[in-house]
Amino acid sequence: MNATTKATDDPREAAIIRKIAYRFLPVLICGYFLNYLDRTNIGFAALTMNDEIGLSSAQFGVGAGIFFFAYCIFEVPSNIVMYRVGARLWLARIMITWGIMSAFMALVVGPFSFYAARLLLGMSEAGFFPGVAFFLSTWFPKQYRARIMAWFLLSIPLSSLLGSPVSGALLHMDGIWGLSGWQWMFIIEGTPTALVGLWALRALADSPATATWLTDDERTTILDMLAAERRDKPRKDIMAALRDPRVHVLAVIQFGFTVGSYGVGIWLPLILKQFLSEPLTIGFVSAIPYVFACLAMLAWAAHADRSGRVIGNLALACLLGAVGMAFSIVSSSPTLAMIGLTLALVGVTSARAIFWTIPGQILTGMAGAAGFAYINTIAALGGFVGPAAIGWARQVTGSFTWGLAFMGVILLATTLMVWPLHHFRRQAQAAAE
Repeated sequence: MNATTKATDDPREAAIIRKIAYRFLPVLICGYFLNYLDRTNIGFAALTMNDEIGLSSAQFGVGAGIFFFAYCIFEVPSNIVMYRVGARLWLARIMITWGIMSAFMALVVGPFSFYAARLLLGMSEAGFFPGVAFFLSTWFPKQYRARIMAWFLLSIPLSSLLGSPVSGALLHMDGIWGLSGWQWMFIIEGTPTALVGLWALRALADSPATATWLTDDERTTILDMLAAERRDKPRKDIMAALRDPRVHVLAVIQFGFTVGSYGVGIWLPLILKQFLSEPLTIGFVSAIPYVFACLAMLAWAAHADRSGRVIGNLALACLLGAVGMAFSIVSSSPTLAMIGLTLALVGVTSARAIFWTIPGQILTGMAGAAGFAYINTIAALGGFVGPAAIGWARQVTGSFTWGLAFMGVILLATTLMVWPLHHFRRQAQAAAE
């Protein structure tokens, strides 16, 4: 696992990478934009939905996070199927299915239907992110991967930056055709995903060898670059990949910053509701941290690529998340607390982009598909733990403080978990000498 190899951008190779990126990234960014929006718009729905259907804070926290149980169960099987049938078909199927299920969220009437709808949505979305991460690792050499992943993962802060005001505005559709505003929000934000799935069928290709839009010279160049990288990596079967201690360390690391990401992302509208009453205003204020998260993630990922110091930058990003969370707790005013949450979101968002350059240096083939899914499966539990912990703490203490403190501790522990990757890298270097 060479985490210190610096990028050397050959102009001819870089031109081919740009051509591929312009083909794939628009549809994948749109898909993941809607994916993350469908996961986190529940926080805006809660502004009016909770009282209407009778959800307590604890029930909402569990329901918001229960999505990830179904997601985890179906994650690895989904990626194994994708490896066999091809990314183009399978990723499109996932998008079409989850778009339909997201719109069905408008039908919930109480706690149990809320739990069931979130479980079905989790089943539908399972495999999308690790599928895309694995797909990109089979197209882009490692010296370009952090920047490509950062552009793809720009979908996450963008979904909150743009989606927060839109979600707040859609709540004002209350009463149109007898539907509540939160029901219109689920329908309007869920339906377009199926159309993006149809776009993916046209835009994606399973491998450079099947991409008819590449010239013969371009196809040969990219295949040679990827083949050279694969020669440096030992081939593994699925079980060997799952026995690799690096894979488990990576899973724990992603679990940690996912706790912080979803904990803040889902509960931020309700945190702001303590100080603001108008949903549209909450939407615009919620978007502010994500302006900084978008810019910081792109800049930080480019720096990590060019410096080659992926592990060190990953640790710093997780540490910034922990520091920001702590600052939000001890701050004496809502403005200072918002600055702390912004720093935390900058940290966890940048960590995600840097992190996903590492698994592709370890895993290839079927082992890669299963390994990526396994890492994301363990990490997805953080999507349950973060929202549920804040919901439980809020109900017991009447405050968000203890839930945010818990996430800060998790992020600090995650920072410490990054350092064993240095040991694994040194082992790999010694074995290669």
